[in-house]
Amino acid sequence: MDQSNEQRGDPLDANYSVDDLAPETKRRMIEDCEKFHAENGALVVDENLTHAKRWDAERLGGHDFWLTRNGNGAGFWDGDWRKEVSDRLTKAAQVFGTFDLYLGDDGTIYAS
Repeated sequence: MDQSNEQRGDPLDANYSVDDLAPETKRRMIEDCEKFHAENGALVVDENLTHAKRWDAERLGGHDFWLTRNGNGAGFWDGDWRKEVSDRLTKAAQVFGTFDLYLGDDGTIYAS
């Protein structure tokens, strides 16, 4: 089972929101994002996107950080960022390691 999906296969964000995160899980997510941004934010700018996107660089950067650190089939390296930038951001995101989520019996989302 993909840890970011419910047992029936629905993505967690289809039925849950940030309000359903355990406080410790939310805190760890925020800390990781803040650290990644502090170390790499100068690269996460619109000028480094390869073409116009529905999201700006900041929002796409957060999304790609999550995908890349978890080894999903998309991320910084999939063509939305200039090659030299995507290589640097991919390496930086991978340093953080995976961050799997699961739904607890109490209906709260935790990190494993």
